[in-house]
Parts: sequence; structure tokens; C-alpha cells
Amino acid sequence: MSEGQSSARAPAGARTPVGRPLLSLTLASMMDEVHAHSGAVYLLSPDRPVLEMAVMAGLPRAFAAPWERVALSAPIPVADAVRDRRLVWVGGEEEMARRYPRIAVVLPYPFALAALPVATATRAYGAVFVTWPGTRPQELSDWERDHMAAACDRLAVRLERAAEQSLPLADEPDLLAAPLVGGTAGTLGSVEAARMVSRLPYGLCSLDVHGRVGFANAAAAELLDVPVGRLLGTHLWASVPWLNDPVYEDRYRAALFSQHVTSFVALRPPSDWLSFRLYPSTTGLSVRISRARAVTEMNRAAPQPGRAGARLVTISQVLDLAGALTEAVGVQDVVQLVADEVAPAVGSQGLVVLGSRAGRLQVLGHRGYPDPRVVERYDGMPLSEPTPGSQVLRTGVPAFFESRADVERLYPSLVSMSDFSAWAYLPLIASGRPVGTCVLSYTAPHHFATEERAVLTSLAGLIAQALERAVLYDAKHRLAHGLQEALLPHTLPSLAGIEAAARYLPATQGMEIGGDFYDLVPTQGMAAAVIGDVQGHNVTAAGLMGQVRTAVRAYTAVGQAPEDVMRSTNRLLLDLGAELFASCLYLRLDPAHGRAVMSRAGHPPPLLRRPDGRVRVLDLAGGPLLGIDGSASYPSTEVDFSPGSVLVLYTDGLVESPGTDFEVALADLGRRLTDLGDLPMDELADALVQHGADVGGRPDDVAVLLLRALPAG
Repeated sequence: MSEGQSSARAPAGARTPVGRPLLSLTLASMMDEVHAHSGAVYLLSPDRPVLEMAVMAGLPRAFAAPWERVALSAPIPVADAVRDRRLVWVGGEEEMARRYPRIAVVLPYPFALAALPVATATRAYGAVFVTWPGTRPQELSDWERDHMAAACDRLAVRLERAAEQSLPLADEPDLLAAPLVGGTAGTLGSVEAARMVSRLPYGLCSLDVHGRVGFANAAAAELLDVPVGRLLGTHLWASVPWLNDPVYEDRYRAALFSQHVTSFVALRPPSDWLSFRLYPSTTGLSVRISRARAVTEMNRAAPQPGRAGARLVTISQVLDLAGALTEAVGVQDVVQLVADEVAPAVGSQGLVVLGSRAGRLQVLGHRGYPDPRVVERYDGMPLSEPTPGSQVLRTGVPAFFESRADVERLYPSLVSMSDFSAWAYLPLIASGRPVGTCVLSYTAPHHFATEERAVLTSLAGLIAQALERAVLYDAKHRLAHGLQEALLPHTLPSLAGIEAAARYLPATQGMEIGGDFYDLVPTQGMAAAVIGDVQGHNVTAAGLMGQVRTAVRAYTAVGQAPEDVMRSTNRLLLDLGAELFASCLYLRLDPAHGRAVMSRAGHPPPLLRRPDGRVRVLDLAGGPLLGIDGSASYPSTEVDFSPGSVLVLYTDGLVESPGTDFEVALADLGRRLTDLGDLPMDELADALVQHGADVGGRPDDVAVLLLRALPAG
């Protein structure tokens, strides 16, 4: 599908690739129109929710290595643009750090970015992003928005036509990259200009956008102590060993991204300091090299001679994926993030995360396997079994299998390994011990080069740290929920004349365990109900809550009146010396006579919905919080509880949230009770707590106890 070329000209049945570089030309034209200095086109994978970089312009592709392949769920601008079908604009360095911190960590330079979807009304084909130096205005003009959107729309239509005609897209080069030249005179355009440069007392060299040397004068060669012939066509930091440090390469990246003049000093062993000044343009860099003077104060941050630096692409990948893994909370979060972020970045199509428990393999999660049984049959297998997963987990040594034959040669007893053809088994080692194994699977034979093995092993260390935290979190989460469930009633008793329902939601902050409690206790001919809230969201609060609930049951069993139950519980808290306070609301229900007697200790007032649908807030008299004053009294109040009435008892987490007025929230709860009060009790309870859950994260626990008086008989 080239412009001006019809598929009708091709022989029947032939599928000729797109003739002209459609993607590169579209990108170059867009960048030229809006004066952007770099950009890229992503295409959506036909069989996976993954965006793959098809072409990049203005900057070397290595700069975007962490984002060569990105999941549609990834928190980056191109993925947001496709998901939301909208233009995403990031106006500068500060906004990037606020909205997309993972990108800001890898590219901490002043630049602006716009990302747009390439999509028709029915289908998304990919996305485009372009960038500008940080000196441009903070906002996009309407003209710029319209031109970029129109270019993306035209590209989407052309991709749609190519798809309809089954015309593949050919690989395309970066059209904006300036070609390297073979000689000094050709570089500068004239022999006389070359002679002039050669006479200058300082070094000059030219780098293209990929960092390759296209020209160097004799002074530069002398200062760098490397002949010109060995510099031309190579990366400066590769040909000059003492410049092979990420700190110096980062300055080159900063100059290209920001289009600002950038400089640094470097130590040429053993003791000579050189100054490098980088002058960028959209086609590359001009570098001036001279001897540095008075750099004693500056050399503290310089790398030590002979210290080799890791390649910057590897560092970028590690920084980006480390940022992603810090977002993982539980084990399944880690599995999902590895599947969404790590696997696409390294080209893997399948993933298994293994752990161990009691000497047996444990499958923690997997993605990309059409038949889950292929993976799940290993769950519970003894670690002594001869499998790659157990071997790597036991020894902590990675294993790479570049083909199915490699696996069958070392593990002949293994049965079918699904449809995959290559595997990387990475030990997940944290705190000096293996916590699991990450298995990356490839659908075709895959050669694992030395650099790739190093990258995968480094990523495994990050995954291990996240997995160790996640395992601890899940264990703590299970403990907290188990303790909470043990302290609250498993079910509510069936009582004559009363229909009841209860709900409890833990706070979404902290340990997800707290001091909210409720109970419904049958007594002779009547019933007692209680709801309360012990201060705090931790194990101490939960333990004290259990003691308070048990005490209320005991005082109810011996027949104490509501006000006496509250006084006795208050004295108990003071005797325990827990230094925690509790609010409480206690009711003695008499459905046969249609009444309820209540006593309150600093607790939010209950709501009463009458049979006619009207709702009343029962602002009862009461006393202070339990655990403050040993001499406090808690007067009781009798209210009508005729058949059809509904009492709503709740803790403050249902109606209190930051920035919300208590009276307004209480009035809103009353309106919802008026509208929904005729629902079955379980549905009503779900509706009341769900409204609070939809608002956002819960800073406090929520407990609700609903009581409906039933007609006699």
C-alpha cells in the first residue's frame, strides 16, 4: 500500500509489501509541520494487546529501548492515547515527573511530548508520539493539534486499506538520520574548510543522532589519544575506553533531548582533565574538546579510572521496569506486571512464576499458555524432581534453552513442553536466598546473547525483590483477614420478629484490619444488638475489639440493662489499660411490643426508616467514648420499632471521608435509605456499603448492621 500505487497493478494473488516508507514519511512530515525534533510510530500487535515500535526518527532507537514493546495497560503516553482514543500532551519535565514518573526516571531531561492514537472509527492500529525541546511553549496550539490528528487519521485510513488488501508493511529506516561520510573534506563541504578546522588549537568532532563519529580533526585525535581512523564510524564512548561510562553518555542524551548546549569534564588517565562541550541539532551533535582548567572542585563526581560502566540501554530498561515493579502489592500483581512490562520488553510470549512451599513447587501465576494444564501440572511437584524449574530454584543458577532440543537433551524424561520452543529460567534471589523462578517462554528458537543474559539476570533480581515483598504482603493480608473473621460473627442468628443483615469492609490503608465490630445476641423473648469502633487499624485495635465484643455478650447474658452494659464495658476498658478509646451503640430490641431501648457512647446516631418510608436520625442522649471516664453514665432512650421499621446502625467510616461534611453525608445516607429501604435486607446492605466503596479508597473501616421489624405471625 504505497501512496499512488494501486494493488490492482499487482498480479492476482501477489502480496507486494508497501513500496514507499509510509510510516517514516508520515512521521517525518508530521514532525516537520509542528517543528518537533523526534518521534516514533507504534503498531498494535494483531494477536496481543501490545504496542510495538515500528519506526523512530530524530533520536536513536536505543533511547527508547525500555519502550520498544509496551503493553496497552502500561502507564505511558502512547498506551494511554490508544486506550482512551485521545491526544496525550505532556508539557515539560515537571509534568512528566508528576504524570509518568517511570519515564521521567529514565529520561530526566527538559522536553515536551504529544502522543496520538492511529485509529479509525472501528479499529485502533497504533500510536504516534513526537517530542520538542523543553524551550517550546507549555501548551499545544489548536493548529498543532489539528495537524497532528489529521496526519494520524490519514495514516489510519492507509493502514486500514493495507489490512483489507493483506499488504504487509516493509521494514523502514529512520529517514531523519544524517548519513555518515567517509572523509573530512566531504564532511565539511570543502578542502579549505577542512584545513581551517585542522589548524584550530582545540578538538572538534561531529556525531550523528546515534552517537557515531562522522568527523574528527587532528587536535581531537591528539586530545583523545585515539587515531582519527579508529574514531570514524564508531561511538565515541566505545572507541575511547575512559569515556565508556553512563555519566558521559547521559550528557549526549541530554543534549539531543533538550536541544540545549551541554558540557562535562572527564579524566583522561592518568591525570589530564578534558572539557567536552556538545552543540546539538536535529541531525546530530558538534563536540568541542579542550583541556580543562581548575577542575579540582568538579572531579568529585567523576568516575574512577578504569571503572567500566554498564551500557545505558540496560540501565534504562532496569530503571523503567524497577519503577513498574514498585507498584506491585500482592503476588498476582507481580505476575501481572511481569507479564505486562517485562515479557513484552524482552520479546517473550509466555510466562510462569514458580515458588516453593514445604519442599514442593508452587505455581504462583502464568500467562500466555492457551492450555493452563501444561503449567498447573507442576504445582505440588517435589523439588527433587528433575525439571528445569526445580533445578533453578534449588541452585539459584539461571538456565537458558535456545531450542526444544536443548531441553530434551538435558531433561529427556520431560513430557510435552507446550508449543514453545525456547525458555529462560531465571532464579529469583532476594535477601540471599531463592524465592522463586521466573520462566520466560518464546514461540520460536531464541539465541540468548551474553548481553541479553546479563539483562535478564538483572531483571530477575528486581522481580525477586518485588516477589519477596508481595509474598510477605499476601501472608500479612491473610493473617489480618483471618483474625478479623475470627473476631466478627460468621453469621447472624435467626430471631423471631427480626430480619437482620450486616456488612464489614476493612480500610484500604494500613493492615486492612481494624476495630469496627457488630453483634446480634438472642435473649429471652428479646434480642440485643451492638455496634462499635475501637480506635486504630492494627492488630492491637482488633484484639481489643474482640475483648469488648465478648464483654458486651457477657453483660447481656446476665441481664444487664443497656445503660449498665455500657457502664460495665467502660470500666473494663479502663481496667485493661489499653489507652485506646471506643465508640459504641447498644440496643435491647422487643419486636413483640414494637420498641427498642438504646444507649450510646460517642457513636454516630442510628437511622430509623418508618414503614411509610420516612427516615429519622435518632440523635439520642448518651455519654462519652468508652475508656475515658470511669464515672461516666450512659442514659438510655426508648424508640418505636413497629413492624416494617428498619434500623440502620453503622460506624463512622460509612459517612466520614476527607473533605466531606458529616451532616451532608448523613443526609445523603438518609435519602438512599428512603429510596432503597424496601429492598431485601442483603441487597439493601450491599447498596449502602457499595456507595461508600465507589467514592474511592477507604481511610477507615466500615461496619453496617441492619435490623427490620417483621409483622407478627
